[in-house]
Amino acid sequence: MNKIKLNVLGISYSQTQSGAYALVLSEENGKRRIPIIIGGFEAQAIAIQLEGLTPPRPLTHDLFLNFSKSFGIELLAVQIYKLEEGVFFSKLHCDNGKKEIFIDARTSDSIALALRFNCPIYTTNEIIEKAGIVLDIEEGEGQEEGEKVTKVGKTPYVEDSETEALKHLNMDELNILLKEAVLKEDYEKASRISDEIKKRS
Repeated sequence: MNKIKLNVLGISYSQTQSGAYALVLSEENGKRRIPIIIGGFEAQAIAIQLEGLTPPRPLTHDLFLNFSKSFGIELLAVQIYKLEEGVFFSKLHCDNGKKEIFIDARTSDSIALALRFNCPIYTTNEIIEKAGIVLDIEEGEGQEEGEKVTKVGKTPYVEDSETEALKHLNMDELNILLKEAVLKEDYEKASRISDEIKKRS
């Protein structure tokens, strides 16, 4: 398989399409991007890992990581190997010390696990040719009218009134809000607060 390494560029969401999230992957040595539509739970699982947040209780993907490590199973790589009717197919390349196996998984779950295991993500040139687009997401190009996507820290998101309000709070207030959001498991809000804190650091 002609492997092309991918990096996680970030997650964006739309105010005009409720519940719609796009995970954006970028080829390591190129300008092409692969946007993948994912669900809210998966977007949250990826976002909190990108932001380095620690939930009070392990989420599903954290549990998978702890379970695997406890039994000596390593995730060596994630491979996005097929694109069919707009659906990306992935598999996990695992090793338990005695043999290597491949397990089918949803691409969103695969990426969430790759971030936790700190393992590489690969795809094929065929998929890049079919789904790849040249998109400068940091500057908000190619977005629908009415959307403004920016990149703050690691995760791009749509500017809204709540994000604007965070700019007027001091650091103590932001840290209190961040702790409250994590305790309430509102990781989307926690991610925004974390971004604002990082901007001032």
